Amino acid sequence: MKRLFFVFSFMALVLTNVTAQQAAVEVSFEFTRQSGHASNQFAIWIEDAQGQFIKTLNVTRWTARGGWNRRPDAIPIWVRQSNVSNMSRDQIDTISSATPRTGVLTYTWDGTNNRGTPVPAGEYILILEGTLRWGNRVIYRAPIVLGQRANITEVNAEYFGESTAERSMINNVRVRVLR
Repeated sequence: MKRLFFVFSFMALVLTNVTAQQAAVEVSFEFTRQSGHASNQFAIWIEDAQGQFIKTLNVTRWTARGGWNRRPDAIPIWVRQSNVSNMSRDQIDTISSATPRTGVLTYTWDGTNNRGTPVPAGEYILILEGTLRWGNRVIYRAPIVLGQRANITEVNAEYFGESTAERSMINNVRVRVLR
């Protein structure tokens, strides 16, 4: 009986250590909802260092449910990378949400791929793409290294299109590796 208790105690300790080492990455940003059509769309996803799609953390529901087909300038990089055209309605509902109200938004990546399987330690990229208005977009990229200690990572922004009027839609993007 003592031996069985020892085996179960050891297994519980091992399982606790595996869970404690699970990755967690947090992205937060200020979102200012824009008035009018053809704006307020965004997606957040993870790619590996080679640019292979890993997982969507969140996407605005209008685009995910077919807005990408009606308006091709709505977060086109996410549309291509995620292969949304081959997703089921249930898959889309799992990763999408209504366009949020103005405020600070926070999303967390648990270190798993789109099938729920933990990814190995290594280099990844968090991408936040926003359609500001029609063809005007922004893409934020942040390199992430899983398997190292907690840190705040550098976030780079790249704007597309000529209008600067809606650039306030997504601001102060922060990405933190929590563990």
